Amino acid sequence: MILPFFPLKLVVFPGEELNLHIFEPRYKELIKDVEAGDLTFGVCTFIDQLSGYGTEVKLGEIHTRYDDGRMDIRTTGQRVFKIATFDNPSPGKEYAAGAIEWLEDDLRVPDFLHHEYIFYLREMLHLLRYDVSFNPADVDSFSFSHKIGLKLEEELELIKLPSEEKRTEFLIKHLKRIIPALQAAEQAKEKIKLNGHFKHLDPLDF
Repeated sequence: MILPFFPLKLVVFPGEELNLHIFEPRYKELIKDVEAGDLTFGVCTFIDQLSGYGTEVKLGEIHTRYDDGRMDIRTTGQRVFKIATFDNPSPGKEYAAGAIEWLEDDLRVPDFLHHEYIFYLREMLHLLRYDVSFNPADVDSFSFSHKIGLKLEEELELIKLPSEEKRTEFLIKHLKRIIPALQAAEQAKEKIKLNGHFKHLDPLDF
């Protein structure tokens, strides 16, 4: 399958809504072609160089069209792919395109593993003071992964994993590592707040 390519320094997760401001001439042309042909395009992750992976995205709507041709668009992430060929520019076009290979994805995950992930996820969101309610049954490995402190390289590693089970294990390992650090930081902040205040201390009995 051939996809038009839109390299960006970010990772798009399947199911994620991504809003983009289109201003470069080559990407104005890309979106025009996508809209006219009811096509999808690929957001390729760029980290110092092209990573070789990306996510297919579907154009939802062009929210705003400006007089100079710029656009604000809404898109939704679809499937993850590996880049097989990269033509920059694509023949007859200003933008890049190329052949892609879809990554396999097994969506099954054991209940006990999903429940463990939800437990640590709630703790992480609480520490971050991110006030959100959700139905655990509606949460997958991509739902909150932009909000739990993953580096760009780690987000890329996450989308390359071939199953929901492996992604869940990856996220649990990350949360187990980062939650204690956040808890220690919270304790340090509380201790700092006490400095300079009168303290009531019980005398030590030697």
